Amino acid sequence: MKRHKWADSHELMRDYYDNEWQIESHDDRYLFEMLILEGQQAGLSWLTILRKRQAYIDAFDQFDYLKIAEYNEADVERLMQNEGIIRHRLKINSIINNAQQFIKVQQAFGSFDKYIWSFTEGKPVITYYDDERDIPTINTLSEKISKDLKKRGFKFVGPVIIYSYLGAIGLVQDWLN
Repeated sequence: MKRHKWADSHELMRDYYDNEWQIESHDDRYLFEMLILEGQQAGLSWLTILRKRQAYIDAFDQFDYLKIAEYNEADVERLMQNEGIIRHRLKINSIINNAQQFIKVQQAFGSFDKYIWSFTEGKPVITYYDDERDIPTINTLSEKISKDLKKRGFKFVGPVIIYSYLGAIGLVQDWLN
């Protein structure tokens, strides 16, 4: 199989492609991290987010959603001063909100992993393409999950963000022939 062109655009992109992207994950902490990072990408490039990833890890307690769910306005103000992350108040507040909603999903389903993978009965959706330009940025699955997440109160989870997220966690795998 051929590599996606974007993977060769930068060392961070190559490392992400080789070691994370489209690899099935069932770890709730990682599933949360990727959901947050994908949401932070809105309007930006993935390379920008990868460059800031460590700053996010440090600023948000290693993506410990239990701690983040308890953040208050003082935490938001602290984060707004952090030059290592995207200092966008709505995005910062969405991380806190999404941590709270993530915990609610865990309580309802036993884990976020069980919830997210239930949409495909625990199996990845694997598609092969002849040309990278044919790979979509949205599909009916990402639309369905986006709608459900929004209904559950999540923010920055539009269908394009969710399609990218599904690739990040290996639930959707778009390969080149």
